[in-house]
Amino acid sequence: MRDWPALLGVMAALVIAASLVAAVPPAAPAPSAPRVPSAASAPAAARPASAAPSTPNDWPQWRGPNRDAVSPETGLLAEWPNDGPPLLWKATGLGKGLASVAIVGNRAYTMGDRNGQGAVIAMDLATHKVVWTAAVGKEWNDKGERCTPTVDGGLVYALGAHGDLVCVDAATGRERWRKSLPRDFGGQMMSDWGYSESPLVDGEKLICTPGGRAAMIVALDKKTGRLIWKSAVPSIGQRGKDGAGYASCVVSEGGGIRQYVTLVGHGLIGVAAKDGRFLWGYDRVANGTANIPTPAVRGDYVFGSAGYGSGAALLKLTASGDSVKAQEVYFLDGNTFQNHHGGFVLVGDYIYGGHGHTASAPICIEFLTGKVIWKASQPAGGSAAVAYADGRLYFRYESGSMVLIEATPEGYRQKGMFTIPVKTGESWPHPSIADGRLFLRDNDTLMCFDIKKN
Repeated sequence: MRDWPALLGVMAALVIAASLVAAVPPAAPAPSAPRVPSAASAPAAARPASAAPSTPNDWPQWRGPNRDAVSPETGLLAEWPNDGPPLLWKATGLGKGLASVAIVGNRAYTMGDRNGQGAVIAMDLATHKVVWTAAVGKEWNDKGERCTPTVDGGLVYALGAHGDLVCVDAATGRERWRKSLPRDFGGQMMSDWGYSESPLVDGEKLICTPGGRAAMIVALDKKTGRLIWKSAVPSIGQRGKDGAGYASCVVSEGGGIRQYVTLVGHGLIGVAAKDGRFLWGYDRVANGTANIPTPAVRGDYVFGSAGYGSGAALLKLTASGDSVKAQEVYFLDGNTFQNHHGGFVLVGDYIYGGHGHTASAPICIEFLTGKVIWKASQPAGGSAAVAYADGRLYFRYESGSMVLIEATPEGYRQKGMFTIPVKTGESWPHPSIADGRLFLRDNDTLMCFDIKKN
């Protein structure tokens, strides 16, 4: 008992020491190798500590909030002045590439080839400065990177043209994880223009298309990159070629089963979201060169098209036991409608897009019947990348013209046209619409136009 004072002193000292240890934050985990972000291109004052949270008017991925090229915004200009909407600003630093931009909060995210490397790039929309870059892989010598990044939950997902898939922190560019679609999944493209897909986030899964025999589509844990499932696709016909196409996956609930639908080397396919089971395939719209446009889905229906004379089709998905059957509702030959690579939008009961190979004559097609409601002469040259907002279609032509068209089955009504002020190659990157602004990327340059009323 005479030792109690000493013992109590020792115990008090141990409690104090333990509390001090608990108060020290754990060391930050070592970054994944290779760690390659850089923000040296912007001054410290231009590098906010974190990216702003998402807002309803963001354009957070390829073809907008729902991957359908439809913006929910209203209050936009119904007609443009003769010289187009006001150019608010233009900025440089994006490198070489055909990727469009994802807009989330106060940041624009894209991909480009810079200094011999393919990179994910974040630009501050207030300062117009690049705030970080994160290397993805080797540069792509043919026109640069083409994947539009996907932004979700403070993370950015991007796919390099060589098949390097990365997840980086949206605020800092710090790499979280990476995969190689060719090395990790035996992936291949159907032809030689490089991976172009934009990864899809669905809940906790990241979905992408390696194009491998045993892994046509894979689902990964979006936070760790861990493989959840891989989907082997059997032969669906003789048209087309083995490998991934140039489209991106979309979500469908057709036939009562949640599934991922995309256009691959041999045609349209659907695989079960739960486990990657192959559900259905359709090869009539496939060609052996490049299957590019992202399909349009609504309810039990899937609309797909490709260029090179392929044509277009509407499929109806119906339950078949624990699987799904795809039935052709109609097929349009390549002389009636084909879409090369600018895409199309489903608005109301109509498909709007550009018809032709290396061309885009504006066209309106009744969705459920395939009836051509109207087709107009092409107002500018080459293919056109298409988006929709507030009753209007935005056609960006390869030749460098931007055209505004009323989205109506009553006829072709052009509401404005202007020449994009920067053109250093094919004007292929798709338009992005966010917070009353139209964003157009041309290789190294990002342009921002004010399209709000008043």
